[in-house]
Amino acid sequence: MSTKETVAPATGVTAAAADLQDERLLRDEGLAGAAKAFGRRVRAGDLGSLPVIVGLVVIWGIFSVLSPTFLSAASLADLLRQIAAVGPISIGIVLVLLLGEIDLSVGSVSGLAAAILGVCFTTLGLPLIPVILLALGAGAAIGLLYGLLFTRFGVPSFVITLAGLLAFLGLQLLVLGPLGSINIDFNSPIVQFVTVAFLPPWAVYLLSVVAAGGLLLSDLRRRARRRRNGLSVGALSLTVIKSVALLVGLLAAAAYLATDSGTIASFVFFVVLIVVMQFFTTRTRWGRSIYAIGGNVEAARRAGIKVNRVYISVFVLCSVFAVIGGLLSASLISSAAQSSGTGDVNLNAIAAAVIGGTSLFGGRGSIWSALLGIFVIVSITSGLNLLGFDPSIRFMITGAVLLLAVIVDSLSRRSRASHGAA
Repeated sequence: MSTKETVAPATGVTAAAADLQDERLLRDEGLAGAAKAFGRRVRAGDLGSLPVIVGLVVIWGIFSVLSPTFLSAASLADLLRQIAAVGPISIGIVLVLLLGEIDLSVGSVSGLAAAILGVCFTTLGLPLIPVILLALGAGAAIGLLYGLLFTRFGVPSFVITLAGLLAFLGLQLLVLGPLGSINIDFNSPIVQFVTVAFLPPWAVYLLSVVAAGGLLLSDLRRRARRRRNGLSVGALSLTVIKSVALLVGLLAAAAYLATDSGTIASFVFFVVLIVVMQFFTTRTRWGRSIYAIGGNVEAARRAGIKVNRVYISVFVLCSVFAVIGGLLSASLISSAAQSSGTGDVNLNAIAAAVIGGTSLFGGRGSIWSALLGIFVIVSITSGLNLLGFDPSIRFMITGAVLLLAVIVDSLSRRSRASHGAA
């Protein structure tokens, strides 16, 4: 039976699925139909992750031609280390952008976390776990402060976090004291985890099977829910193809990385954070509330959503993820310094979210944007470094890519509006 049709339980009469009874919603089924539907969405401006995937392929293609070592297993392992250090910060940025807000202080908060790690763990000799909890608690307190200022006093997030950028940069310098830089023992667990801890190949292969199986199971459960509610379910073959493609891609990547040192553990940790937050933003009431508020805050409030609570929770999470990024970044270079969290940290985190496909206007995007976007940013940085370009060139190219991403977002938003899909 075609997925366009269901059988009415009382009469046995074949009828169209509830979401396809309106002729304006009719769509073709099967793989060919899915391809046609995808084409229509692209023409209507619903580009999704397509631009960033195409851009990443182009970037990797160019750099692999200019530098034969760019795609070597050793270079990719180093690429994944850098992604794991900066990536968590971009997760928090994605969350606040989904609300249509911004946090400009994530760099300073990450630098403060690095200072706390350096002073408390190295200088004072406190145990590592309490130090990490202290840093996370400081991040949560900062996010709570932002959320309360935003919800109680109506101060724009741009102004609040800009003030926080300066204030917590000053606090970072105060915590570091006159030394200005503290070396973290390379043999400490957190430094070892970020720099030289690799998962054995069998563990990565097992995780790949779990990831592909999880995707297949999730799609099958979604199909079952839609079928119970009389909705169309699409082609089962497409679900199977996606899962198999994911499995093959992950196994191939793991096997290639295993030719050198393997898959860095900190990158796997970052991917786990992505998966967890993707689940919470897409499969929970809290996550759906974020998208609703980002789309229309007044409509969300009238629908009964606790808007202020959602704002506060997102600001808290954004600062916590900035702390995680700061701890990982400090561990990557085995140092906490006055420059920690400064420079291009803010730029890279915000650019990764936007380049990955998260809209600056709120309500559109996904946590996967952080992963895709940070791959683009770090790939550009790594490629230009291998070619010996000056950092000034890297800043200009990254800025140009960010501007291009915003232009694409604006054009696709305008296209969706003209097609009645905004």
